[in-house]
Order: sequence, then C-alpha cells, then structure tokens
Amino acid sequence: MTLTVYVDRMSQPSRAVLIFCRVNGIDFEEVQLQLAKGQHKSPEFKKINPMTQVPAIVDGRFRLFESHAILKYLACSFPGVADHWYPADLFKRAKIDSVLDWHHSNLRRGSARYVFNSTLATAFGLPLNPEAAAEAEKVLLASLDKIESFWLQRNGRFLLGSSQPSIADVSLVCEIMQLEIVEEKDRDRILSPYSKVQKWIDDTKKATMPHFDEIHAALFKLKQRLQKQRSECSNLHSKM
Repeated sequence: MTLTVYVDRMSQPSRAVLIFCRVNGIDFEEVQLQLAKGQHKSPEFKKINPMTQVPAIVDGRFRLFESHAILKYLACSFPGVADHWYPADLFKRAKIDSVLDWHHSNLRRGSARYVFNSTLATAFGLPLNPEAAAEAEKVLLASLDKIESFWLQRNGRFLLGSSQPSIADVSLVCEIMQLEIVEEKDRDRILSPYSKVQKWIDDTKKATMPHFDEIHAALFKLKQRLQKQRSECSNLHSKM
C-alpha cells in the first residue's frame, strides 16, 4: 500500500517530511490540510491523529504523527535511504536524536512563536502580539547562537560536523525558513550575525534541490503576497 502523508506546506515540520520523501525517492500520496481553515480538526483527520496536528502518516495499518518520529520511521523503513540521514551507528544516531530533542525546546519554540506573533496570527483571526514576539525572538536568537557555536562543529558542512545532511539538518533548516515571511529587515537583523548558520542553510538547500524549492513554493508565494501588502500599506501611509 502507498504511504499517505498528511501535511500543510505552510507547516515547517510538514515540509521537512515532504523534502525527505522526495530526496529519497519514497513513493507517497500527499493529502493537504489547510491549518488556517481548521481542516486539521475534522473528525476524519482526528482518526488519523487525535492530536490534530500535521504532519501525520498512514503506512498500511500503521499510523504515526510527530515529524521527528516520522522522519526516523521513514529513514529506517524504506529501502534506498542513505545511511547519513539517520545512521545505523548507535552513537551517531543518538547524537542526531539529541539535536532533534533540543530543537523542539529551543529553536522551534522561539522561531514558531516569533513568526506567529509577528506575522501569521492574523491569518488565524488573531491579533499580532509584539510583546510575545519580542520574548520569542530572545529564544530564537539564543538558539541560533547555539547552532552557530556548538551544533555546527569543526569543518563539517552540516550539523554535528558531518559532511552529509541528516534528518536533523532538514528539520531545523525548514524551521528557520519560516522567517522568509517576516519583514525583510527583521529577518536580516536576526540572521545576519550568524554566518555559519547562513552557510549551513545554503548547503542544506543545495543538498536537497530541486525538491527544497518545490516544497517551499507555497511559502515563497506567501512571502511575495505579504511584501506586496506591506508596500501598498507603506505607500498609502506616505500619501496621508
């Protein structure tokens, strides 16, 4: 039976799973759910994931949610997945697990909350919250500093000093890519101090092309729409 992947391409973890499947030639059916329209809360999807979050997968009779668990399952269950994504070596695998566990409590907590409270809240019918965005930015900056100073080690192009990407690289880079939709001056202010992080993002993109850009197309489209709205708003204010 074909693997079914439930996603919203505006969701960072969803994009990570889709990119991984594409890069590794995993055959799957994509079912898109729009979070902004509440489609993840339907009774039908609750049978797939009672937590009503994406991504989620169905592989035969097996159902699984949480993106990191899904990435590990896919890396271990499907033939042809290169070992560097989630190595058979127990010690290397444990190191990747440590990055993924850290991600949820640090980078994701800062980045997702910053983007939501500074930019995305209105899409869900909520007001922007500058105070919450400022607090989240502190967590985000501290996380980027840890990636720059610790997780990117030695001369390796990828996390943990590796010469090839792992599931941790694609997961964390997809998280940071959400910053594409915030105001450009804010994105530059946040990322510009971290040259190693920026190079690592570029290296991960290159290692997963052309799938990386294809899966991020919806994000880039939203970015363009928001830039146009900001420009129109700025022009209107300048005429007042």
